Amino acid sequence: MSWRVGTVTTLRDETPTARTLVLQVSDWPGHAAGQHVDVRLTAADGYSATRSYSIASAADGERVEITVERLPDGEVSPYLTREAAVGDPLELLGPLGGWFVWRPGQPEPVQLVAGGSGLVPLMAMVRARERSGSGAPMRLLYSVRDPTAVLYRDELRRRAQQDRGLEVAYAYTRAAPEGWSRRPGRVDGLLLAEATWAPDRAPTCYVCGPTGFVEAVADLLLAAGHDPGRIRTERFGPTGGPR
Repeated sequence: MSWRVGTVTTLRDETPTARTLVLQVSDWPGHAAGQHVDVRLTAADGYSATRSYSIASAADGERVEITVERLPDGEVSPYLTREAAVGDPLELLGPLGGWFVWRPGQPEPVQLVAGGSGLVPLMAMVRARERSGSGAPMRLLYSVRDPTAVLYRDELRRRAQQDRGLEVAYAYTRAAPEGWSRRPGRVDGLLLAEATWAPDRAPTCYVCGPTGFVEAVADLLLAAGHDPGRIRTERFGPTGGPR
């Protein structure tokens, strides 16, 4: 596997701190929903920094999307979310990862549980399901700080309204929309029971987000009776994988 150069073709702000970059990548080999890429930036003095970002798009020829959440003390994310411009080249290595993936041939129900920007690889799964015409039923439980931090807000609303095979539920941890039926708080066993597939449906569960969130949700799924072999996790943060 070697580094490729992608060209930024579109920039789209998702929230005040998150931006999607659409890239045209020559000779892109294709990818599975859930995989990621390494992005390398190199300064004029030769200093380089590399970070991993999940792919947000379904496989679509040489087109690749990543959505980047800006970190206040980051080396790469501030550039990608504030300075990158259409026409800029970006070095990419990938696609990477082969376990935390969803493939259209999987017929079983799919349960997605996202914390914050952990939605990105799960959104690739939502998009890949539609693009492939898969009939696998899919549910998404999205835990997010407040309504202003929701990624892909309009697209998720549209998909949930138009696709009978997709259900989307939210957990707001700090501030909920006016009139929201549930008080702000973390995902708990009661919410999981209400918003996710029951263990007897034998879903494959994909959980992505900060390390603490992922560990807590995985424990709740196990306590509810889900098969450990059907729970797939991807972590990011101080003790998780690179982002």
